[in-house]
Amino acid sequence: MRLRLTIRPLRASACVLAATLLAALPAAAQAPANGRRVLTDADYHRAEQFMPYNTDPLVLHSGVRATWLWHDPDDRFWYRTRTERGEEFVLVDPVKQTRGPAFDQEKLAAGLSTAAGTHYEAYALPFRAFTFSDDRQSVWFDLGAKRWTCSLQGYTCTSQDNKVLKNESISPDHTKAVFIRDWNLWVRDLKTGKETPLTTDGVENFGYATDNAGWERTDRPIVLWSPDSTKVATFQQDQRKDGDMYLVNTQVGHPKLEAWKYPLPGDKNVTMIERVIIDVDHPKVVRLKMPPDQHRSTLCDDVACGGVWSDVQWSPDSKHLAFISTSRDHQHEVVRVADAGNGDVRDVFHEDVTTFYDSAQAMAGRANWAYLPQSNEIIWYSERDNWGQLYLYDLKTGALKQQITTGDGNVDQILYVDAPHREIYFIGNGKQPGIDPYYQHLYKIGFDGKGLQMLTPVPDADHDVSMSDDGRFFVDAYSTPVVPPVAFVGDDQGKQVMALEKADISRLLAIGWKPPVQIVVKARDGKTDLYGLMYRPTDFDPSKRYPIINHIYPGPQTGSVGSRTFRASHGDTQSLAELGFIVVEIDGMGTPWRSHAFHAAYYGDMGDNTLPDQVAGMKELAAKDPWIDLDKAGIYGHSGGGFATADAMFTYPDFFKVGISEAGNHDNRVYEDDWGERWQGLLVTNPDGTTNYDSQANQLKAKNLKGHLLLAHGTMDTNVPPNNTLLVVNALIAANKDFDLIMLPNRNHGFGNEPYMVRRRWDYFVRYLMGATPPFEYQLTPPKEPGS
Repeated sequence: MRLRLTIRPLRASACVLAATLLAALPAAAQAPANGRRVLTDADYHRAEQFMPYNTDPLVLHSGVRATWLWHDPDDRFWYRTRTERGEEFVLVDPVKQTRGPAFDQEKLAAGLSTAAGTHYEAYALPFRAFTFSDDRQSVWFDLGAKRWTCSLQGYTCTSQDNKVLKNESISPDHTKAVFIRDWNLWVRDLKTGKETPLTTDGVENFGYATDNAGWERTDRPIVLWSPDSTKVATFQQDQRKDGDMYLVNTQVGHPKLEAWKYPLPGDKNVTMIERVIIDVDHPKVVRLKMPPDQHRSTLCDDVACGGVWSDVQWSPDSKHLAFISTSRDHQHEVVRVADAGNGDVRDVFHEDVTTFYDSAQAMAGRANWAYLPQSNEIIWYSERDNWGQLYLYDLKTGALKQQITTGDGNVDQILYVDAPHREIYFIGNGKQPGIDPYYQHLYKIGFDGKGLQMLTPVPDADHDVSMSDDGRFFVDAYSTPVVPPVAFVGDDQGKQVMALEKADISRLLAIGWKPPVQIVVKARDGKTDLYGLMYRPTDFDPSKRYPIINHIYPGPQTGSVGSRTFRASHGDTQSLAELGFIVVEIDGMGTPWRSHAFHAAYYGDMGDNTLPDQVAGMKELAAKDPWIDLDKAGIYGHSGGGFATADAMFTYPDFFKVGISEAGNHDNRVYEDDWGERWQGLLVTNPDGTTNYDSQANQLKAKNLKGHLLLAHGTMDTNVPPNNTLLVVNALIAANKDFDLIMLPNRNHGFGNEPYMVRRRWDYFVRYLMGATPPFEYQLTPPKEPGS
């Protein structure tokens, strides 16, 4: 599953109960028995100091993420950072090389407090992002159910309901916005407020611009505006024959049924889209002359990835639309161009693979292809030579003109194409020998494959880069998992234009913080290097023996470690270590940012879950470091990590003694169709009734359980529905196995962030892996978010 658990503070509702089959120990049970160690509230409080909500505020002048101003000739941008005063919004002009306050925060706080009737502090404002008005005379931001607009002259603030506003798509010229109403697409004039229907034949489950992939859904329209703001490309989404998913809430009185379309692998009928182009100024629907397309993309398991409809691009003159049609199994891609006026469609070229096609290394951001009708070319991404490379194609003939990038390493994301100078700016990884291959850098290269240049300094670091719309400037925040970030502005030649921030971690160091240890171990084959992180107690004593816990996310769309940027805390890994454990995260074979062969290592066998690599890596670490007690090995994970954890407990029952499996997609036949069919393949049922999905079904292995297993799931999980876990529960009962279960009423997929679940996770490892007694019902206390 796609979600990696990141611990963040969430408010826990006092009226929401957690139902559990675990019996809470009475207070008297905390007394030492048989020499068991007894952990205290002070031990847990010490561990809690290393949770993200406590460590993040101790890092100053970090977190630089540029938000570039719309249509700004000087490429100005703003960012938010924590300083000695609190949270500050900073406006930067790279042309004039100046930086200063984005607005007067004290005056805005006063104006907002007056208008809202609630006191707000100037350097703890209740929003993290804002938008300047087109004339730069005001800012607006969302707060709760309202959208606030504050003048930057008198600092008066007004609000309006944002239910419709947050679900609109605004035109490039900022004069109109489209939205969905009753399965049809409407347009609203932003000056007059007039609303006009653009379509009228949309009906339930066959609506326009619908955002429903089963596992995720919103009320936002999926559209792409033409550059001249006169048209939108979208689709009519057909889910009329899709199967339904059902969940029932928990409340006093009659429960409420939630039902929605949620296709599964192997279903005869799955979601299809009929592509259309709509004239917004003179409402008219042009249907593209082609059969319905699969609800698929080259980048993720939705047609919109990270809120962006990635596989569609307009020509600069708004007369043609290029797009990619992806097959149901992600093995066949067709690049097409449509005439926006009459709907004619022309196939340009196709790519066929035997595993899966990806247009980028991770399921986020933008697809790595570029439509260049001015020169009759297309820049295309492919892993045909085992690495993610760029290729140049002829737009008219579909012929390959040449390969642009070569050698080891991947193109991760195209940031900017300078068509007049025939140069491409892209983020790449693995191209610098002798350093962590996951570190990313900014490069530029010519269309002819010549002149490859790394524009980011400090090769031995990971670079988080954002580029201006015109490609003149970029913002780079570089760091490593153990070295805090430095941020600066650079130009298109790689010259550093101005400094922005240098992180200060003195407050973090003052609480005894120590960075994780970067590790390299061999994979299952004994040859391939695997990279990861190790967390040790800050009072680590090499003369002691420590149980080891593996925090796992198996991919295939990301790994256990995630980004290599600096973080004060990686979820609760350091907190667990502080209790007396060694915690490791290892990116095993089957995860991205390496070669295609590495990424596809367990294609068609999701039950692999990188577990052979995890076991091999942990054994290697224990052989080298005698303070690791491999006889006390545990594992935990959320979502895909929950799937892998239960699999580990069933497949390696003599190795892993304790596991905590949260929100796992334990059998991908009951998880959304696009996930399983992309990574496991299309469902095939054999004559004897077995299927090619049996090897990944955890309930079929549950009888092997020997250790202590805690399963947890939210009862209203619309991403990974709870029947995934209940299949395993049913199999464990049938096998007469002891296990523990927490079902959290009315929780969706992200319950692992809740203090209750975090505490139960700590308790479980302390009790069963360490063999100690945890404190009785310790209460974690994350701070409230500003404005909550």
